[in-house]
Parts: sequence; structure tokens; C-alpha cells
Amino acid sequence: MRPLPVLALAAFALPLAAHANDPHSYAQPDQVVVTHLDLDLKIDFPHKQLDGVATLKLDWKNPQAPALVLDTRALSIASVDAVDADGRTQVLKYVLAPADKELGSKLTIEAPRHPAQVRIAYATSPEASGLQWLLPAQTADRKLPFMFSQSESIHARSWVPLQDSPAIRFSYDAHVTAPKDVRVVMSALNDAKHPLDGDFSFDQPHAIPSYLLAIAAGDIAVKETGPRSAVYAEPSVVDKAASEFADTEKMIETAESLYGPYRWGRYDLLVLPPSFPFGGMENPNMTFATPTIIVGDKSLVSVISHELAHSWSGNLVTNAAWRDGWLNEGFTTYVQGRITEALYGKRLADEEALLSARALQKSIGKMPANSQKLAPEPRGVDADDALSDVAYDKGSWFLRTLEQKFGRADFDAYLKGYFDHFAWHSITTEQMLAYMKPNLIEKYPGKMRWDEVQAWVYGAGIPQDAPLPDSPRFDAIDKERSAFLAGSLPAAQLDAKDWNTQEWMYFLDRLPDAPTLAQVQAIDAAWHLTGTHNAEIGMRWYVHAIAAGDKAVWPAAAEHMTRIGRLYLTTPVYRAFAQTPEGLAYAGQVYAKAKDGYHPMTQQAIERLFAKAKSAAK
Repeated sequence: MRPLPVLALAAFALPLAAHANDPHSYAQPDQVVVTHLDLDLKIDFPHKQLDGVATLKLDWKNPQAPALVLDTRALSIASVDAVDADGRTQVLKYVLAPADKELGSKLTIEAPRHPAQVRIAYATSPEASGLQWLLPAQTADRKLPFMFSQSESIHARSWVPLQDSPAIRFSYDAHVTAPKDVRVVMSALNDAKHPLDGDFSFDQPHAIPSYLLAIAAGDIAVKETGPRSAVYAEPSVVDKAASEFADTEKMIETAESLYGPYRWGRYDLLVLPPSFPFGGMENPNMTFATPTIIVGDKSLVSVISHELAHSWSGNLVTNAAWRDGWLNEGFTTYVQGRITEALYGKRLADEEALLSARALQKSIGKMPANSQKLAPEPRGVDADDALSDVAYDKGSWFLRTLEQKFGRADFDAYLKGYFDHFAWHSITTEQMLAYMKPNLIEKYPGKMRWDEVQAWVYGAGIPQDAPLPDSPRFDAIDKERSAFLAGSLPAAQLDAKDWNTQEWMYFLDRLPDAPTLAQVQAIDAAWHLTGTHNAEIGMRWYVHAIAAGDKAVWPAAAEHMTRIGRLYLTTPVYRAFAQTPEGLAYAGQVYAKAKDGYHPMTQQAIERLFAKAKSAAK
């Protein structure tokens, strides 16, 4: 459908002041808004810190505003100055409040004269929650140290003083100095041919939220994969990565055919060391990706189609607060499925949708009622916890339901119009619904009732009539699994020789939580899952084998936990060990050896898991 005129945005958009109560930020955008960030950074590997100067361009909203309030976490502030239009500076008074465990320290800068810019000189902490520093021995090639950021959800404040809320968007440019031979990249336009001379400059002309601010530096090689894409990775990884992600340009073209032009110029990929805590991070122009998706057969490249899809849902149209995270992740998971279907076939797309739906059906009933909602009440939900499987899987399931109800052609037109209409804005669930009601629900009457929409968004659980795709392959696997568990089909006679990754995942996901020891030993003897380098299969296998009491898998599980820092693939194995005192003690030994190679977010998650297990044992 045709997008509404830009002027019509006022009918659905709230003024920025309406987003001022972001519970995860100290920022006061009803008083003043940062519109541009000028960064000057020096990377200090020996001290594991960034020495920085951040100059913030300001748009004062309230003529009586007495101060600029920023988010920081563990930053050492050296000075704060006002900068006038002619470049003259004046020292400003500031107060750095005591640190809150989740939010960090509020930085209040007295600025009654409302300067056009404020300049802050600072240094990061070696323990900055949004940065990880790796020694050469912790990298693939063991040649140079490596550093990378992870700003989502509220960790940008640990390496830049700013308004760290997704409601606030700003453009940025940066100048970064680093040791020679080190390549620096950022969530901006990157030059693959830039000399490794220790001096880098970047420009991000589009206004982005703070969680998309990103930087990495290390022994990084580059290989082009298309006219507007390249893979960046350590030299020993770059060729394998470029082969795995050879379809990147096709992915971009597919997404463009569905939802309009790719508006960011280039789409490059950085493959990080294994300690990266996520599958991928949709940093503009430069997706950060885990090496665990490089398995040689492109079976896990849906992670890349997911991060690419964020170029429309998330980066272009952004959730205004983390409570609305499903607007980013649910929409993106739906678009990911459409890209996967177009490039790799409906069978694979349906299998991935079924995997996520079945996993959600199994887990959602164990969650608090508020956590089962797409748009939960924000109180008591940490920013990092807001992006649960509900945001991804229930959100995409809702959009697949809309597609089924309204037909693919009309729903595609609606979704393209939605992206065009809200482009470069951060919005709430309520704004999305205010747009949906006249442009989809009322435009095609009789297809879906408004109370059904509200039940999906504000209701707990999953509506009973939620549609699921058909998968004859999964149906056959269900029958084989049942026969195996009943004892009528030996493990060696499972028709698993040609199962793809998703089919093995499905087989393992639907096993009992604690199979018998004989059952897991039979599967392993027939199919040799212990020691697999496919991390998706390995995580599921070790969880079940540990639960069954198979101590023979413990060393391989420990290798998996040590080799991989991705939260989703590592913490379930720790959790499986933590169910018994002996397993918990063993997991503690593994963690003691692996800890230094984990990202701070991974460390925090595992230590919380240990504390909970020890508390339950008392």
C-alpha cells in the first residue's frame, strides 16, 4: 500500500517528551536532546581502556532547563566544557552520582545558558560492561589483542557518556587512534582498503539510537562478498566466513523486493572471536556476528538474514523503550523468515518457525504472566531481560498470523508502508497499534477482530487459534522419536543420515527433559553427537546427556562451554550441570578456567545461575 505522507506522521507519533520516562535511562529528552555525537577515542590495549572525548550537539527543548543529564557507567570524567558556535570553551560544573547496579551513574551537568555543544573528556574502566578486551591468546590467530563493544541494551553508557535510551536518535562521527597493524571498525561506513596506520575516521550520517553505537579493533582481514558487502574477520577465519555468507547480496536484494530500498549504503559483516555473547548484533552498516554460525553448509545463516532484516525493523523503525522490544525482534524474526524462504525454500523457513514456536510453547507457561506479554508492564523488568523469547518468537508468530489472516500480498503492502511511514523514528507499541488499526484491521474488515489483536499484544500466553506451518519432515521425526522412546526403533535405525541442522535440533528439542542413560548412550553410539562442532546441536545434546547422567560427555561439554561464549549456547549447559551438587561443582571448575575468555554479560549470567542454584540447594 502507498505510505502516508510524511506530514501524517503526527497522527501516530508521540512527541519525544512522551518517551521521557524510559525506566532504564536517566536522560530527560523533554528538557534537551542530543542530536549529534563527535567522538575522539584512543584505544589503549595494555590498560584495557578507551581514552575519549565526546562532544554532544544539543537541542534544548525547555527554555528553563537547568542541566543536561546523561547516562554513564564506571566512566572516569576528567572535564566537562561548554562549546559555543565559535569553538570557545567554558568549564561547566557537574555531579557524578553514586552508581546504581543496573543503571550506572547519573551525570548532571549544570548548563543554564544552554550551550550548543558540551564536550566531555573521560576514560572507560577495564571492566566496562559494554566492552570486551581479549589477549592475543584468546583470539583465533593468537597474533594481536582484540576489543569489541556490545551496547545493547544499556551498555553504550559504559564507553560513552550519552543519553542511553532507544527513544533518542543521533548521528555521529568518530576519530579513533590505535596501534599500527590493528584495524578499527565501527557501526558506520567502513573503508575495506583503509591502511593499517593506526588512524581511522568514521561517519554515520543517519540518526541512530545509542544501543547501535559499536566499535571493534584487532587483527581483522577483509574479503568482499558483493557490490555493497564484505566480510571482516581474523585472517584464518575470513575465507570460511566469506564462503558461508556468499549469499549476502542476494539477501539484501530479497529484502528490498519485499520492503523497499536498503537505506544504509553498505552492509558489512564482522565475525568476532567466540566470546561474543550473541548470535549477531545488528549494528548499522556492520553486523557483528558469532563464529558459531560458520558450519560449512549455510544452515545457520538465518542469523545473518535476521541481522540484515533489522535494517528495516529495529534500525530504521526502532522500539522507543525496551518494554517495546518486540517491535524490533518480533518484526525482524518475521522478516528473517521471509528472506530465508525466498533464498533457501519454504521447507527451511517453516522448520525454523516451528522450532521457535514449539520451544515457546514449552517454555512460556513457566514464565510470570507479565513476561508472557508482547507489551508487558515495564516495572521490574531489566533492560537486558526485556528481549526474551517472547519478543522474538511470540512477536513473529503474531505477524505470521496477520499474514495468514490478511493474505501475503496485502500484508506485505501494509508492512512496507509501516516501514516507510515510521522510518528514522523510535515508536511505542501503542503507536504501532494506532497505525495498524486504520491501515490494516479496518481497511480489510472481517479478517481479524481488534480484540484478537489486543489479546496477542497484551495477553499472557499464546492464543489457542495461533496457526502453525506444516512440516512433513518434522512430522516424520516426531514418529521416529516416539518409536525410539517406546523402544520399538533402535537409535541406529533412525532415518537421520540426511537430517539438516534444524531437523537434529527438532529431534533433540522434543526429547524428554531427562532421557534415560541407556537412551542417550544409544543415540551417541549411533550418531556420535558428543564432540560435534555444530554448536546448536551440541548445546541441545549436552543438556540432555547431562540430565540423563552420562558423565562420559562431561569433558566434551566442558570444551563446548570453554570454546563458546555465546549466551544462548553456553548457559543452558551450565544450567544442566547445576541441577546436581556434583555437576555444579564441575561447572564451577570449568567456569574458573573459562571466565577470562567470557564477555562481562556472559560472566554475569553464569554467576547469577550459580547463585540461584546454590540458594536452592540450601
